[in-house]
Amino acid sequence: MRTFTYERPTDLEQAVALAGRSGARLLGGGTNLVDLMKLGAEEPDIVVDVSHLPLTGVVRDDHGGVDVGAMVRNSDLAADPVVRRYYPALAEALLAGASGQLRNMATTGGNLLQRTRCGYFMDVGKPCNKRDPGSGCPARNGEHRMLGVLGTSTSCIATHPSDMAVALAALDAEVDVQGPAGRRRLSLEELYLLPGDTPQVETTLRAGEVVTGIHLPPLVDGTRSTYRKVRDRASYAFAVVSTAVLVRWDGPTAVDLRIALGGVAPRPWRARTAEAVLRGTAPTTDSVVDALNAEFAAADPLPDNAFKVPLTVRLVADTLGGLAGGAR
Repeated sequence: MRTFTYERPTDLEQAVALAGRSGARLLGGGTNLVDLMKLGAEEPDIVVDVSHLPLTGVVRDDHGGVDVGAMVRNSDLAADPVVRRYYPALAEALLAGASGQLRNMATTGGNLLQRTRCGYFMDVGKPCNKRDPGSGCPARNGEHRMLGVLGTSTSCIATHPSDMAVALAALDAEVDVQGPAGRRRLSLEELYLLPGDTPQVETTLRAGEVVTGIHLPPLVDGTRSTYRKVRDRASYAFAVVSTAVLVRWDGPTAVDLRIALGGVAPRPWRARTAEAVLRGTAPTTDSVVDALNAEFAAADPLPDNAFKVPLTVRLVADTLGGLAGGAR
């Protein structure tokens, strides 16, 4: 591991100032950054430890929404009674991620900003446009079973590994950031960038900006949500594919319907094409399959990950069917 400077700011203002320095990386729970530093995939000049900043609240606001601090541990957020009652998809996604030990350390902010688990990114002996721009992407002709089919580019087909962020996408959550120019609030689609020709630039965060929390908007009474994940082993694995589905019924009609997908794209993927087709209808298995197939019309699957398309389509259809049956 390369030598680096360790800084521990005492307040958010100091954290913002330190985060703006060249070569700085923020340390929350350390469950991703420390691993990547050991591998040499991350070589920060300055590690800014923000783990002790007072961003640990889970607070319901006057409008029924919830504000979650960036340093809230994943296990604590999953167990929070307000989250479990009103945002079950989020609690389920958190519990589906990693092991209990990791959830006890991982933070909300760090979960959002974790790097891809693409093997080529983590192996410094291999080319990777995300880690070393311009060096190439061997994944397209190499090992790509776990990699993306939507929103990818010829430069990068890595997927975003977060379970939590998939649920947040379906919940229309927003991310609060603090930087030298003040505070901003971003949707997840505004936060994450698709790889294009610059896969090394993953977010729209500006120099010195620190994620301070997440805002969960209030939901209309009767809204149901859930998260389901397909993985290679039940105990502990990243998603092969996953989905978070939120729906509000008026009889058989889905008056509100949101579908987010994981394991298929460089960011949590809102299936807006499928949503537009299905919202305001009484979905059937066939109509859900047709709508998801329309969503994947723009997909660019490769030989070893093409199975993700039909797998995701069936997962969403089954998940929505479960919500119709009163599963949540």
